[in-house]
Amino acid sequence: MYDKNEFDDNEFPIAYFITFRTYGTWLHGDQRTSIRRNRRSKTENKVIEPNVPFEDSMRDEMVEDSLFLDRRQRKEVETAIKELCKARGYTLYAINVRSNHVHVVVGVAGKPERVADAFKAFATRRLRELNLVASDRKLWSRGRSRKYLWKPNQVSAAIDYVLYCQSDMPFELDD
Repeated sequence: MYDKNEFDDNEFPIAYFITFRTYGTWLHGDQRTSIRRNRRSKTENKVIEPNVPFEDSMRDEMVEDSLFLDRRQRKEVETAIKELCKARGYTLYAINVRSNHVHVVVGVAGKPERVADAFKAFATRRLRELNLVASDRKLWSRGRSRKYLWKPNQVSAAIDYVLYCQSDMPFELDD
C-alpha cells in the first residue's frame, strides 16, 4: 500500500490526466486564461491572462467555425479512444467526452503527448469514416493538457473529477 505522500522512483507515472479541446472553443486571451508552453523549459509555462484584443486576434485567425460535438460524435470519440486503449494495452481509468473537450485518465508507460495525439488521430479517423464530420474539417485545437499522476490519491482525484465534477451533468437523462 502506498503512503499518500510517497513518491515512487519510476520512469513513468501511474497515470496521466489528458485533456484536449475541439477546434476554436478555447482561445488564448479569453476569460478562462490559458497556458503558453515554454519550449525551452519543462517546468516553466506562462499563464496568458484575459486579453480581449488578443482573443479577437485569435478568432480572426480561425479558418473555420468552432466545433462542438453532438451526442453521436461524442459517443464515437469515446468508442475510438476505448478501442485504442484496449488494442495498445493502456489502462483506461476514466473518460468523459464533452461537447468541446475530452478528458482521459490513462495508465501507459510512454509519453503523454504521443498518447494524446493518438487519441485525437483515432477519434478523427472514426468520425470521418462514419461521415460524422467533413473530411477536411478541423476537429481539434493544437496541443493538449497533460498532468502526471504519480500517487494513487492523485489518480483517484482525477478519476473523480472526470466522472463526476464536470460543469454539466455527467450522464444523459434521455435514451
